[in-house]
Amino acid sequence: MPHASSLNDLIGRYLPAATEACPIFAENSLFEPIIDGVTYFTELAEHMAALGPRDAVYIAGYQADPQVDLTGRVAGDAGYRPFTDVLAEKAAAGTDVRIVLSAAEFSGGVPWLPVGPFRANVLAARVIRAWQPSTRDVAGPPLENRVLLDWSGPLLGSNHQKLVVFCHDGVLTAYVGGLDLSPSRFDHSPHRRLRLGEHRWGWHDAAARLHGPAAVRVRETFGFRWQNTAALPARYIAKNLPEYFHLPTGGLTVLNPLNPPRELPAVPDQPAHPADGTAVQVVRSYRTWSLYRRRGLSRMRRANVVRAGIHEIYHSLTAAIGAAQRYIYLEDQYFHEAPGGDPRFQLYDRLRSAARRGVKIILVGSGRRDPADGGDSTVHPVVTHDLRRRVLDRLPAAARRNVVMYRIDNLTVHTKLMLVDDVFASIGSANFFSRSMVGTDSEITSTFVTTGPLVRDLRVKLWAEHLRTPVDDQLTRSMSDLDTALGIWRREWLPDGHPPDTWRRAGLPVGFAPEEWALTPARYSPAVWRRETRRR
Repeated sequence: MPHASSLNDLIGRYLPAATEACPIFAENSLFEPIIDGVTYFTELAEHMAALGPRDAVYIAGYQADPQVDLTGRVAGDAGYRPFTDVLAEKAAAGTDVRIVLSAAEFSGGVPWLPVGPFRANVLAARVIRAWQPSTRDVAGPPLENRVLLDWSGPLLGSNHQKLVVFCHDGVLTAYVGGLDLSPSRFDHSPHRRLRLGEHRWGWHDAAARLHGPAAVRVRETFGFRWQNTAALPARYIAKNLPEYFHLPTGGLTVLNPLNPPRELPAVPDQPAHPADGTAVQVVRSYRTWSLYRRRGLSRMRRANVVRAGIHEIYHSLTAAIGAAQRYIYLEDQYFHEAPGGDPRFQLYDRLRSAARRGVKIILVGSGRRDPADGGDSTVHPVVTHDLRRRVLDRLPAAARRNVVMYRIDNLTVHTKLMLVDDVFASIGSANFFSRSMVGTDSEITSTFVTTGPLVRDLRVKLWAEHLRTPVDDQLTRSMSDLDTALGIWRREWLPDGHPPDTWRRAGLPVGFAPEEWALTPARYSPAVWRRETRRR
Protein backbone atom coordinates (compact mmCIF):
# COMPACT_ATOMS: atom_id res chain seq x y z
CA MET A 1 0.00 0.00 0.00
CA PRO A 2 1.26 3.55 -0.74
CA HIS A 3 0.77 4.68 2.86
CA ALA A 4 3.45 2.26 4.07
CA SER A 5 5.98 3.52 1.54
CA SER A 6 8.95 5.70 2.31
CA LEU A 7 9.25 9.15 0.80
CA ASN A 8 11.87 7.90 -1.66
CA ASP A 9 9.48 5.15 -2.77
CA LEU A 10 6.69 7.70 -3.36
CA ILE A 11 9.00 10.00 -5.28
CA GLY A 12 10.18 7.15 -7.49
CA ARG A 13 6.62 5.91 -8.10
CA TYR A 14 4.44 9.01 -8.39
CA LEU A 15 6.80 11.72 -9.68
CA PRO A 16 8.79 11.86 -12.93
CA ALA A 17 12.54 11.75 -12.58
CA ALA A 18 14.12 15.00 -11.43
CA THR A 19 16.23 16.95 -13.89
CA GLU A 20 18.32 20.09 -13.62
CA ALA A 21 15.48 21.99 -15.31
CA CYS A 22 12.77 20.34 -13.19
CA PRO A 23 14.10 19.43 -9.73
CA ILE A 24 12.28 17.69 -6.89
CA PHE A 25 12.33 19.51 -3.55
CA ALA A 26 12.38 16.86 -0.83
CA GLU A 27 11.59 17.84 2.76
CA ASN A 28 12.59 21.49 2.29
CA SER A 29 9.50 23.14 0.76
CA LEU A 30 6.03 23.65 2.18
CA PHE A 31 2.97 22.84 0.03
CA GLU A 32 -0.31 24.09 1.52
CA PRO A 33 -3.55 23.76 -0.48
CA ILE A 34 -6.16 26.53 -0.52
CA ILE A 35 -9.70 25.68 -1.59
CA ASP A 36 -11.95 28.41 -3.04
CA GLY A 37 -11.33 32.08 -3.58
CA VAL A 38 -12.24 33.87 -0.36
CA THR A 39 -9.26 32.51 1.57
CA TYR A 40 -6.98 33.01 -1.43
CA PHE A 41 -7.98 36.63 -2.07
CA THR A 42 -7.87 37.45 1.64
CA GLU A 43 -4.32 36.15 1.91
CA LEU A 44 -3.22 38.15 -1.13
CA ALA A 45 -4.75 41.28 0.41
CA GLU A 46 -2.87 40.71 3.67
CA HIS A 47 0.42 40.18 1.87
CA MET A 48 -0.07 43.31 -0.26
CA ALA A 49 -0.90 45.42 2.80
CA ALA A 50 2.32 44.28 4.51
CA LEU A 51 4.69 45.08 1.60
CA GLY A 52 7.51 47.48 2.36
CA PRO A 53 10.04 49.52 0.35
CA ARG A 54 12.46 46.64 -0.30
CA ASP A 55 9.78 43.98 -0.85
CA ALA A 56 8.30 42.69 -4.11
CA VAL A 57 5.15 41.24 -5.62
CA TYR A 58 5.04 39.52 -9.01
CA ILE A 59 1.76 38.53 -10.67
CA ALA A 60 1.17 36.52 -13.85
CA GLY A 61 -2.41 35.84 -14.89
CA TYR A 62 -4.75 35.00 -17.69
CA GLN A 63 -6.81 38.05 -16.79
CA ALA A 64 -7.22 40.67 -14.05
CA ASP A 65 -9.84 43.25 -13.18
CA PRO A 66 -8.12 46.44 -11.90
CA GLN A 67 -11.19 47.34 -9.84
CA VAL A 68 -11.26 44.15 -7.73
CA ASP A 69 -11.12 44.64 -3.96
CA LEU A 70 -9.47 41.49 -2.61
CA THR A 71 -11.51 41.67 0.61
CA GLY A 72 -14.74 41.17 -1.31
CA ARG A 73 -16.03 44.73 -1.10
CA VAL A 74 -17.57 46.28 -4.18
CA ALA A 75 -17.70 49.89 -5.34
CA GLY A 76 -19.94 51.84 -2.97
CA ASP A 77 -19.12 49.70 0.09
CA ALA A 78 -17.41 51.37 3.03
CA GLY A 79 -13.69 50.63 2.85
CA TYR A 80 -13.74 49.53 -0.77
CA ARG A 81 -10.26 49.76 -2.28
CA PRO A 82 -9.09 48.10 -5.52
CA PHE A 83 -5.93 46.03 -5.32
CA THR A 84 -4.54 48.30 -8.06
CA ASP A 85 -4.64 51.24 -5.67
CA VAL A 86 -2.78 49.24 -3.03
CA LEU A 87 -0.09 48.20 -5.50
CA ALA A 88 0.29 51.75 -6.83
CA GLU A 89 0.82 53.00 -3.28
CA LYS A 90 3.37 50.30 -2.54
CA ALA A 91 5.23 50.87 -5.80
CA ALA A 92 5.43 54.60 -5.05
CA ALA A 93 7.04 53.69 -1.70
CA GLY A 94 9.66 51.43 -3.30
CA THR A 95 8.05 47.98 -3.61
CA ASP A 96 9.04 46.13 -6.78
CA VAL A 97 5.66 45.49 -8.46
CA ARG A 98 5.45 43.62 -11.79
CA ILE A 99 2.42 42.16 -13.59
CA VAL A 100 2.22 40.06 -16.75
CA LEU A 101 -1.20 39.55 -18.37
CA SER A 102 -2.08 37.22 -21.21
CA ALA A 103 -2.43 38.41 -24.78
CA ALA A 104 -1.95 36.53 -28.05
CA GLU A 105 -0.16 36.83 -31.39
CA PHE A 106 -3.38 37.65 -33.27
CA SER A 107 -5.68 39.28 -30.75
CA GLY A 108 -2.79 41.06 -29.07
CA GLY A 109 -2.30 42.94 -32.30
CA VAL A 110 -6.03 43.39 -33.02
CA PRO A 111 -7.28 43.74 -29.44
CA TRP A 112 -10.86 44.78 -30.20
CA LEU A 113 -11.75 41.34 -31.58
CA PRO A 114 -13.85 39.39 -29.02
CA VAL A 115 -11.41 36.48 -28.65
CA GLY A 116 -10.61 35.39 -25.09
CA PRO A 117 -9.90 38.06 -22.45
CA PHE A 118 -7.28 39.80 -24.54
CA ARG A 119 -9.13 43.03 -25.32
CA ALA A 120 -10.10 43.31 -21.67
CA ASN A 121 -6.47 42.75 -20.70
CA VAL A 122 -5.30 45.56 -22.98
CA LEU A 123 -7.75 47.86 -21.24
CA ALA A 124 -6.81 46.52 -17.79
CA ALA A 125 -3.11 47.08 -18.47
CA ARG A 126 -3.78 50.70 -19.48
CA VAL A 127 -5.83 51.31 -16.33
CA ILE A 128 -3.19 49.82 -14.03
CA ARG A 129 -0.31 51.66 -15.71
CA ALA A 130 -2.10 55.00 -15.38
CA TRP A 131 -3.28 54.49 -11.78
CA GLN A 132 -2.44 57.23 -9.28
CA PRO A 133 -2.55 56.03 -5.65
CA SER A 134 -5.34 57.57 -3.62
CA THR A 135 -3.18 57.80 -0.48
CA ARG A 136 -0.33 59.99 -1.70
CA ASP A 137 0.69 62.51 -4.32
CA VAL A 138 3.25 61.24 -6.81
CA ALA A 139 4.87 62.82 -9.82
CA GLY A 140 3.78 60.09 -12.25
CA PRO A 141 1.93 56.78 -12.28
CA PRO A 142 4.07 54.36 -10.19
CA LEU A 143 3.03 51.35 -12.31
CA GLU A 144 3.58 53.00 -15.68
CA ASN A 145 6.18 50.49 -16.91
CA ARG A 146 5.29 47.64 -14.57
CA VAL A 147 2.50 45.90 -16.51
CA LEU A 148 3.26 43.85 -19.63
CA LEU A 149 1.04 42.01 -22.10
CA ASP A 150 2.55 38.69 -23.14
CA TRP A 151 1.42 38.08 -26.74
CA SER A 152 3.95 35.33 -27.43
CA GLY A 153 2.81 31.80 -28.12
CA PRO A 154 0.86 29.82 -30.75
CA LEU A 155 -1.85 31.57 -32.74
CA LEU A 156 -4.60 29.55 -31.02
CA GLY A 157 -2.94 29.53 -27.63
CA SER A 158 -2.78 31.69 -24.55
CA ASN A 159 -0.41 32.35 -21.69
CA HIS A 160 -2.54 30.67 -19.07
CA GLN A 161 -0.17 30.53 -16.08
CA LYS A 162 -1.64 31.91 -12.85
CA LEU A 163 0.88 32.69 -10.15
CA VAL A 164 1.62 35.30 -7.49
CA VAL A 165 4.96 35.64 -5.69
CA PHE A 166 5.60 37.85 -2.67
CA CYS A 167 8.99 38.68 -1.23
CA HIS A 168 8.52 40.18 2.22
CA ASP A 169 11.54 40.80 4.47
CA GLY A 170 13.48 38.50 2.14
CA VAL A 171 11.09 35.54 2.50
CA LEU A 172 9.27 34.22 -0.58
CA THR A 173 5.64 33.08 -0.55
CA ALA A 174 4.38 31.77 -3.89
CA TYR A 175 0.87 30.87 -5.02
CA VAL A 176 0.11 28.60 -7.98
CA GLY A 177 -3.39 27.65 -9.07
CA GLY A 178 -6.41 28.39 -11.19
CA LEU A 179 -7.49 31.73 -9.74
CA ASP A 180 -7.36 35.05 -11.57
CA LEU A 181 -7.98 38.43 -9.97
CA SER A 182 -11.62 38.60 -11.05
CA PRO A 183 -14.62 39.37 -8.79
CA SER A 184 -16.45 36.11 -9.56
CA ARG A 185 -13.57 34.14 -8.03
CA PHE A 186 -14.33 35.56 -4.57
CA ASP A 187 -16.54 32.64 -3.51
CA HIS A 188 -16.56 29.70 -1.11
CA SER A 189 -18.73 26.81 0.01
CA PRO A 190 -21.75 26.53 0.04
CA HIS A 191 -21.49 28.79 -3.04
CA ARG A 192 -24.53 31.01 -2.58
CA ARG A 193 -22.94 34.43 -3.15
CA LEU A 194 -23.17 34.72 -6.91
CA ARG A 195 -25.93 34.86 -9.50
CA LEU A 196 -25.78 34.19 -13.20
CA GLY A 197 -28.86 35.90 -14.59
CA GLU A 198 -31.82 34.08 -13.10
CA HIS A 199 -29.66 31.18 -11.95
CA ARG A 200 -27.87 30.52 -8.70
CA TRP A 201 -24.15 30.28 -9.40
CA GLY A 202 -20.92 29.49 -7.61
CA TRP A 203 -17.22 29.34 -8.44
CA HIS A 204 -15.04 26.51 -7.10
CA ASP A 205 -11.29 26.92 -7.44
CA ALA A 206 -8.00 26.08 -5.76
CA ALA A 207 -4.41 27.18 -5.31
CA ALA A 208 -1.30 25.95 -3.55
CA ARG A 209 0.80 28.09 -1.23
CA LEU A 210 4.53 27.31 -1.50
CA HIS A 211 7.53 28.22 0.65
CA GLY A 212 11.19 27.35 0.33
CA PRO A 213 13.02 26.28 -2.84
CA ALA A 214 9.70 25.47 -4.53
CA ALA A 215 8.72 29.13 -4.13
CA VAL A 216 12.07 30.13 -5.65
CA ARG A 217 11.20 27.93 -8.64
CA VAL A 218 7.90 29.80 -9.10
CA ARG A 219 9.73 33.12 -8.92
CA GLU A 220 12.17 31.90 -11.57
CA THR A 221 9.20 31.03 -13.78
CA PHE A 222 7.85 34.54 -13.39
CA GLY A 223 11.29 35.98 -14.15
CA PHE A 224 11.44 33.95 -17.34
CA ARG A 225 8.01 35.25 -18.37
CA TRP A 226 8.84 38.87 -17.51
CA GLN A 227 12.17 38.92 -19.32
CA ASN A 228 10.79 37.27 -22.44
CA THR A 229 7.79 39.58 -22.53
CA ALA A 230 9.97 42.66 -22.00
CA ALA A 231 12.08 41.55 -24.99
CA LEU A 232 9.13 41.22 -27.40
CA PRO A 233 9.22 43.49 -30.48
CA ALA A 234 7.27 46.73 -30.23
CA ARG A 235 3.60 46.47 -31.14
CA TYR A 236 1.35 49.41 -31.99
CA ILE A 237 -2.39 49.47 -31.39
CA ALA A 238 -5.20 52.00 -31.34
CA LYS A 239 -5.12 54.67 -28.66
CA ASN A 240 -8.89 54.53 -28.38
CA LEU A 241 -10.13 50.95 -28.37
CA PRO A 242 -13.51 50.75 -30.09
CA GLU A 243 -16.54 48.65 -29.33
CA TYR A 244 -16.59 45.22 -30.91
CA PHE A 245 -16.48 45.17 -34.74
CA HIS A 246 -15.89 48.93 -35.10
CA LEU A 247 -12.73 50.43 -36.48
CA PRO A 248 -10.22 52.01 -34.08
CA THR A 249 -9.75 55.75 -33.90
CA GLY A 250 -7.32 58.24 -32.39
CA GLY A 251 -4.01 57.05 -33.80
CA LEU A 252 -1.63 54.43 -32.45
CA THR A 253 0.24 53.74 -29.24
CA VAL A 254 2.51 50.94 -28.05
CA LEU A 255 1.04 47.73 -26.65
CA ASN A 256 3.78 47.49 -24.01
CA PRO A 257 5.97 50.23 -22.51
CA LEU A 258 9.24 50.61 -24.40
CA ASN A 259 11.50 50.74 -21.35
CA PRO A 260 10.36 48.22 -18.72
CA PRO A 261 13.01 47.06 -16.26
CA ARG A 262 14.47 43.82 -17.59
CA GLU A 263 16.19 42.10 -14.67
CA LEU A 264 14.64 41.02 -11.40
CA PRO A 265 16.55 41.53 -8.16
CA ALA A 266 18.62 38.58 -6.96
CA VAL A 267 16.70 35.96 -4.99
CA PRO A 268 17.57 36.29 -1.31
CA ASP A 269 18.70 33.19 0.59
CA GLN A 270 15.61 31.51 1.98
CA PRO A 271 15.18 30.36 5.55
CA ALA A 272 14.73 26.64 6.18
CA HIS A 273 11.22 25.30 5.67
CA PRO A 274 11.39 21.74 6.99
CA ALA A 275 8.67 19.51 5.56
CA ASP A 276 9.26 15.98 6.77
CA GLY A 277 7.95 13.20 4.57
CA THR A 278 7.03 15.50 1.66
CA ALA A 279 8.36 16.37 -1.78
CA VAL A 280 7.27 19.12 -4.16
CA GLN A 281 7.78 19.60 -7.89
CA VAL A 282 6.83 22.73 -9.84
CA VAL A 283 6.10 21.78 -13.45
CA ARG A 284 5.37 23.76 -16.62
CA SER A 285 4.09 23.49 -20.19
CA TYR A 286 5.35 25.53 -23.16
CA ARG A 287 5.11 25.09 -26.90
CA THR A 288 8.47 25.43 -28.57
CA TRP A 289 7.82 28.52 -30.77
CA SER A 290 6.94 31.78 -29.13
CA LEU A 291 6.04 34.28 -31.84
CA TYR A 292 6.42 35.38 -35.43
CA ARG A 293 8.85 38.06 -36.46
CA ARG A 294 7.48 40.50 -38.96
CA ARG A 295 10.34 40.17 -41.46
CA GLY A 296 10.01 36.93 -43.39
CA LEU A 297 7.72 35.40 -40.77
CA SER A 298 10.75 33.66 -39.29
CA ARG A 299 10.13 32.02 -35.95
CA MET A 300 11.54 33.42 -32.73
CA ARG A 301 12.01 31.02 -29.82
CA ARG A 302 12.05 31.59 -26.11
CA ALA A 303 15.67 31.38 -25.05
CA ASN A 304 15.06 28.78 -22.33
CA VAL A 305 12.61 26.51 -24.19
CA VAL A 306 14.11 23.48 -25.88
CA ARG A 307 13.21 22.83 -29.51
CA ALA A 308 10.74 20.09 -28.55
CA GLY A 309 8.98 22.35 -26.03
CA ILE A 310 8.51 21.79 -22.29
CA HIS A 311 5.98 19.14 -21.22
CA GLU A 312 6.71 18.73 -17.52
CA ILE A 313 3.02 18.75 -16.53
CA TYR A 314 2.21 15.95 -18.96
CA HIS A 315 5.04 13.79 -17.64
CA SER A 316 4.03 14.53 -14.06
CA LEU A 317 0.39 13.54 -14.53
CA THR A 318 1.21 10.44 -16.56
CA ALA A 319 3.60 9.28 -13.83
CA ALA A 320 0.98 9.74 -11.10
CA ILE A 321 -1.85 8.13 -13.10
CA GLY A 322 0.42 5.24 -14.04
CA ALA A 323 1.34 4.68 -10.39
CA ALA A 324 -2.23 4.81 -9.03
CA GLN A 325 -3.31 1.77 -7.00
CA ARG A 326 -6.58 2.75 -5.30
CA TYR A 327 -8.13 5.89 -6.80
CA ILE A 328 -7.64 8.89 -9.09
CA TYR A 329 -9.74 11.95 -8.28
CA LEU A 330 -9.91 14.74 -10.86
CA GLU A 331 -11.63 18.13 -10.82
CA ASP A 332 -11.57 19.99 -14.13
CA GLN A 333 -13.51 22.58 -16.09
CA TYR A 334 -13.78 20.70 -19.37
CA PHE A 335 -12.87 16.98 -19.66
CA HIS A 336 -12.95 17.37 -23.42
CA GLU A 337 -10.48 18.34 -26.11
CA ALA A 338 -10.24 21.83 -27.65
CA PRO A 339 -8.59 23.31 -30.75
CA GLY A 340 -4.83 23.51 -30.36
CA GLY A 341 -4.46 20.13 -28.67
CA ASP A 342 -2.25 17.26 -29.73
CA PRO A 343 -3.38 13.58 -29.65
CA ARG A 344 0.11 12.53 -28.54
CA PHE A 345 -0.41 14.38 -25.27
CA GLN A 346 -3.91 13.19 -24.40
CA LEU A 347 -4.33 11.46 -21.03
CA TYR A 348 -7.41 9.35 -21.76
CA ASP A 349 -5.45 6.17 -22.50
CA ARG A 350 -3.75 6.51 -19.11
CA LEU A 351 -7.15 6.63 -17.41
CA ARG A 352 -8.26 3.56 -19.40
CA SER A 353 -5.21 1.62 -18.26
CA ALA A 354 -5.82 2.60 -14.64
CA ALA A 355 -9.49 1.53 -14.83
CA ARG A 356 -8.47 -1.82 -16.34
CA ARG A 357 -6.24 -2.58 -13.37
CA GLY A 358 -9.03 -1.79 -10.91
CA VAL A 359 -8.25 1.82 -9.95
CA LYS A 360 -11.37 3.83 -9.08
CA ILE A 361 -11.54 6.97 -11.24
CA ILE A 362 -13.70 9.87 -10.03
CA LEU A 363 -14.23 12.86 -12.32
CA VAL A 364 -15.96 16.00 -11.02
CA GLY A 365 -16.98 18.80 -13.38
CA SER A 366 -19.16 21.87 -13.69
CA GLY A 367 -22.92 22.02 -13.44
CA ARG A 368 -22.88 25.55 -14.79
CA ARG A 369 -20.61 26.89 -17.50
CA ASP A 370 -18.23 29.80 -17.01
CA PRO A 371 -19.98 32.76 -18.72
CA ALA A 372 -16.66 33.57 -20.44
CA ASP A 373 -17.17 30.40 -22.50
CA GLY A 374 -20.30 31.93 -24.04
CA GLY A 375 -23.73 30.50 -24.75
CA ASP A 376 -26.19 28.91 -22.35
CA SER A 377 -24.66 28.40 -18.91
CA THR A 378 -26.48 25.10 -18.37
CA VAL A 379 -24.32 21.99 -18.46
CA HIS A 380 -26.32 18.82 -19.02
CA PRO A 381 -25.41 15.98 -16.63
CA VAL A 382 -23.87 13.70 -19.22
CA VAL A 383 -20.37 12.31 -19.64
CA THR A 384 -18.40 14.33 -22.18
CA HIS A 385 -18.02 12.99 -25.68
CA ASP A 386 -14.26 12.56 -25.35
CA LEU A 387 -14.56 10.60 -22.10
CA ARG A 388 -17.20 8.33 -23.64
CA ARG A 389 -15.31 7.78 -26.88
CA ARG A 390 -11.75 7.64 -25.58
CA VAL A 391 -12.26 5.98 -22.18
CA LEU A 392 -15.61 4.30 -21.48
CA ASP A 393 -16.35 2.93 -24.94
CA ARG A 394 -12.97 1.22 -25.01
CA LEU A 395 -13.34 -0.53 -21.65
CA PRO A 396 -14.98 -3.88 -20.94
CA ALA A 397 -18.17 -3.61 -18.88
CA ALA A 398 -16.50 -4.63 -15.62
CA ALA A 399 -13.70 -2.05 -15.93
CA ARG A 400 -16.21 0.61 -16.99
CA ARG A 401 -17.72 0.32 -13.50
CA ASN A 402 -14.45 1.72 -12.14
CA VAL A 403 -15.14 5.13 -13.71
CA VAL A 404 -17.70 7.66 -12.49
CA MET A 405 -18.35 11.27 -13.41
CA TYR A 406 -20.36 13.81 -11.42
CA ARG A 407 -21.38 17.38 -12.00
CA ILE A 408 -22.05 19.88 -9.22
CA ASP A 409 -25.31 21.77 -9.58
CA ASN A 410 -25.09 25.52 -10.21
CA LEU A 411 -21.31 25.53 -9.86
CA THR A 412 -18.42 26.29 -12.19
CA VAL A 413 -15.70 23.83 -11.25
CA HIS A 414 -12.61 25.74 -12.31
CA THR A 415 -10.11 23.73 -10.27
CA LYS A 416 -7.34 21.94 -12.10
CA LEU A 417 -6.70 19.37 -9.40
CA MET A 418 -5.78 15.70 -9.12
CA LEU A 419 -5.46 13.47 -6.06
CA VAL A 420 -4.09 9.92 -6.18
CA ASP A 421 -4.10 7.25 -3.46
CA ASP A 422 -4.05 9.84 -0.63
CA VAL A 423 -0.33 10.39 -1.30
CA PHE A 424 -0.18 12.57 -4.44
CA ALA A 425 -1.77 15.95 -5.22
CA SER A 426 -1.47 18.43 -8.08
CA ILE A 427 -2.93 21.94 -8.19
CA GLY A 428 -2.26 24.45 -10.93
CA SER A 429 -3.45 26.22 -14.05
CA ALA A 430 -3.36 23.26 -16.49
CA ASN A 431 -6.66 21.78 -17.63
CA PHE A 432 -6.85 18.05 -18.32
CA PHE A 433 -6.99 18.45 -22.10
CA SER A 434 -3.95 18.03 -24.35
CA ARG A 435 -3.95 21.73 -25.21
CA SER A 436 -2.52 22.37 -21.74
CA MET A 437 -0.30 19.30 -21.76
CA VAL A 438 1.48 20.17 -25.01
CA GLY A 439 1.82 23.85 -24.09
CA THR A 440 -0.50 25.51 -26.59
CA ASP A 441 -1.63 27.18 -23.39
CA SER A 442 1.47 27.82 -21.28
CA GLU A 443 0.82 26.44 -17.79
CA ILE A 444 2.28 26.02 -14.31
CA THR A 445 1.29 23.38 -11.76
CA SER A 446 2.59 22.32 -8.37
CA THR A 447 2.69 18.61 -7.49
CA PHE A 448 3.24 17.00 -4.13
CA VAL A 449 3.76 13.58 -2.51
CA THR A 450 3.67 12.84 1.19
CA THR A 451 3.92 10.03 3.69
CA GLY A 452 1.66 12.07 5.99
CA PRO A 453 -2.05 12.97 6.06
CA LEU A 454 -2.09 16.18 3.99
CA VAL A 455 -3.51 14.68 0.78
CA ARG A 456 -6.02 12.61 2.74
CA ASP A 457 -7.14 15.71 4.64
CA LEU A 458 -7.48 17.63 1.38
CA ARG A 459 -9.63 14.82 -0.03
CA VAL A 460 -11.86 14.90 3.04
CA LYS A 461 -12.26 18.67 2.76
CA LEU A 462 -13.14 18.54 -0.94
CA TRP A 463 -15.56 15.62 -0.71
CA ALA A 464 -17.30 17.10 2.33
CA GLU A 465 -17.71 20.40 0.47
CA HIS A 466 -19.31 18.66 -2.51
CA LEU A 467 -21.56 16.66 -0.20
CA ARG A 468 -22.54 19.96 1.46
CA THR A 469 -22.10 18.45 4.91
CA PRO A 470 -20.45 19.85 8.03
CA VAL A 471 -17.66 17.65 9.31
CA ASP A 472 -17.40 16.56 12.94
CA ASP A 473 -14.98 14.08 14.47
CA GLN A 474 -17.17 11.07 13.69
CA LEU A 475 -17.68 12.01 10.07
CA THR A 476 -14.00 12.82 9.69
CA ARG A 477 -13.18 9.28 10.75
CA SER A 478 -15.61 7.84 8.19
CA MET A 479 -14.35 10.07 5.38
CA SER A 480 -10.70 9.50 6.26
CA ASP A 481 -11.26 5.78 5.81
CA LEU A 482 -10.75 5.45 2.07
CA ASP A 483 -12.73 2.21 1.72
CA THR A 484 -15.80 3.84 3.25
CA ALA A 485 -15.36 7.19 1.49
CA LEU A 486 -15.15 5.66 -1.99
CA GLY A 487 -18.74 4.55 -1.49
CA ILE A 488 -19.76 8.20 -1.86
CA TRP A 489 -19.34 7.85 -5.58
CA ARG A 490 -20.80 4.40 -6.27
CA ARG A 491 -22.78 2.08 -4.00
CA GLU A 492 -20.92 -1.01 -5.13
CA TRP A 493 -17.66 0.56 -3.97
CA LEU A 494 -18.86 0.42 -0.35
CA PRO A 495 -17.09 -2.25 1.70
CA ASP A 496 -19.06 -5.20 3.04
CA GLY A 497 -21.14 -4.49 6.10
CA HIS A 498 -22.19 -0.96 5.17
CA PRO A 499 -25.90 -0.27 4.56
CA PRO A 500 -26.57 0.41 0.86
CA ASP A 501 -27.96 3.86 1.74
CA THR A 502 -24.63 4.97 3.22
CA TRP A 503 -23.88 8.47 1.90
CA ARG A 504 -27.36 8.58 0.39
CA ARG A 505 -29.34 9.28 3.54
CA ALA A 506 -28.65 11.71 6.39
CA GLY A 507 -27.17 9.93 9.38
CA LEU A 508 -25.44 7.24 7.32
CA PRO A 509 -22.65 7.29 8.34
CA VAL A 510 -22.99 8.94 11.73
CA GLY A 511 -22.48 12.70 11.40
CA PHE A 512 -23.45 12.87 7.73
CA ALA A 513 -25.88 15.81 7.56
CA PRO A 514 -26.09 17.24 4.02
CA GLU A 515 -27.63 20.70 3.84
CA GLU A 516 -28.53 20.06 0.17
CA TRP A 517 -27.82 17.54 -2.58
CA ALA A 518 -25.59 19.18 -5.16
CA LEU A 519 -23.80 16.20 -6.76
CA THR A 520 -25.49 14.92 -9.91
CA PRO A 521 -24.20 11.74 -11.58
CA ALA A 522 -23.35 12.29 -15.23
CA ARG A 523 -25.14 9.84 -17.53
CA TYR A 524 -23.07 7.69 -19.84
CA SER A 525 -25.49 8.15 -22.73
CA PRO A 526 -27.04 11.48 -23.78
CA ALA A 527 -30.02 9.51 -25.17
CA VAL A 528 -30.69 8.01 -21.72
CA TRP A 529 -30.45 11.45 -20.13
CA ARG A 530 -32.94 12.87 -22.65
CA ARG A 531 -35.42 10.01 -22.04
CA GLU A 532 -35.18 10.42 -18.26
CA THR A 533 -35.61 14.19 -18.58
CA ARG A 534 -38.80 13.73 -20.63
CA ARG A 535 -40.22 11.38 -17.98
CA ARG A 536 -39.76 13.88 -15.16
